[in-house]
Parts: sequence; C-alpha cells; structure tokens
Amino acid sequence: MAVTSRGAARVIPLAPAVVLLALFMLGPVIWSFYGSFTDAALTGPAALNPEWIGLDNYTALFGDPDFPKSLWLTVVFVFLSAVVGQNVMGIMLAGLLRSAVKPVRSIASTVVVAAWVLPEIVAAFAAYAFFHSEGTLNAMLGGIGITGPDWLYSTPMLAVIIANIWRGTAFSMMVYSAALAEVPPELTEAAQLDGANGLQRLAWVTLPVIRRSISTNLMLTTLQTLSVFTLIYVMTGGGPGTDSSTLPILAYQEAFKFAQVGYGTAIATVMIIVGAVFSVIYIRALRPEVD
Repeated sequence: MAVTSRGAARVIPLAPAVVLLALFMLGPVIWSFYGSFTDAALTGPAALNPEWIGLDNYTALFGDPDFPKSLWLTVVFVFLSAVVGQNVMGIMLAGLLRSAVKPVRSIASTVVVAAWVLPEIVAAFAAYAFFHSEGTLNAMLGGIGITGPDWLYSTPMLAVIIANIWRGTAFSMMVYSAALAEVPPELTEAAQLDGANGLQRLAWVTLPVIRRSISTNLMLTTLQTLSVFTLIYVMTGGGPGTDSSTLPILAYQEAFKFAQVGYGTAIATVMIIVGAVFSVIYIRALRPEVD
C-alpha cells in the first residue's frame, strides 16, 4: 500500500502536463488523421458539413502523378540536408572549433549560430536573396568573370538543400560540441600512442563514444527537416512547376490553394508515416551500439 501511495504521489503532479500534451499535441494529430478520411474543404457544402469518404483521399493521392515525385523530393531533401549535410558539417565544425584559439572559436560560433537564431522567415528571405539570379552569389561570381545561372529556377532543390544546411547546422554543431567535450582524453591519447591518425581516432574512438548523441541528433534533425515549409515556400514556392514541391508544400497547396482540406490532411498523414519510417530505421540501425 505504501509503495502504491508513493507511486501515486509521483504521478499526480505530472497529470496536468500529460493532459496538456495530449490536448495540444496528440489531439491535433488524431483530428488530422480523422480529417484525412473526410471531404473537408475550405468552401462549399463540405466546409460546413464534411462527410466521411473512407479511403477516397488516399486512393486519389496514390493515383496523383505529383505525389511520387513530391515524396521522392522529400526523401532527397531530408537525406542530403539533414542526415548528411547538417550532421557532417556539425561534427566537422565542432571538431575544428575545439582545436581553435578562443577568439576564433567565439567569432566562428557566433557566425554559425546567427543563422539558426534568425526567425525562419528572415533566414528564408536571406537565402532567397543569396540564390536569386541577381543576388549575392551571382554578384560574387560576376566579380571573377563568371556568369551564374538562375539557381532558383535551374537547380531549385540544390538551392534549398544548401540553404537548409546553412540554417540548421548550428544545432548539430552545439550538440556535437557538448558530446565531444565528454570524450575521455585518455582514450584518444592511447589511440594516438598506438599509431592511429586523426581519421582513425575519429572513426574508432570518437564516434563510438558519442553514438548516443549521434542517434539523438539524427532523429531530431530528420524530423525537423521533414516539416520544413517556410524556407522552401519563400525561396521557390515549390517550383518551377513541382521541381521543389516537397510533401509540406504539396499539402499546403492542396489544402489552402485548392481548398481540399481533407486531401491535404491525407498528405500530412503520409508525412507522419514517413517520419515514423525514418525513426524506425534509426532505432534499428543504432540499437546494437546503444545497447
């Protein structure tokens, strides 16, 4: 009885937080999932009284030629800008800053973190101005006699991938800076005495020690990048055509541009499933090291 009372005493203070999380986080997800099975719209009779239509939205979605392309662009965007770009750049910057002198470390950290702390809309317009046909990048190339292309038209995915790496690398850098500070120096010193070079020490000593931070950061950056909307919408609007229309952009266009809210929420549900797939892959791939 005493054990039960102590357990209840610990759980009761958490109850308000659990209720709020369920109301404001789990609730919208459940409502969105339900909405994906209706013909909800912004205008017309379906706006007032949406009807249950079962799997019709999903049937239409998987028959839409734009959906496979949007799904593929989403996977490419997440993999190149988050899994590879932000994590590789983050750990490289963290390692370089650890060996840099304090003034250089302070200045470099401030410059990198500035991109992360900027409001997303400001960062998006800054990236747009950089990659525009008459923007900063082409002005720099023109200074050395090179005529740059219209990056947002000719290579829209490359532009938004680079912009997202620039925008999000600071978070990975801070995570890995904290992780590297916890690596016991005697381990790297012992590997160095055994003749291991810098790359070998990184691969066989540092990375295994910080594997928990790597798995956590991979998960966070992947899920955050999967939902990136403002950056892409400001820079390209999903265009030209649908050449940079990831799932968030497609969901927005269907729900608010074409007023098909039920269809848009079906796309959002697919996004949740894609995020779950990435999560399962990480957990299964990293389970042996974590355990």
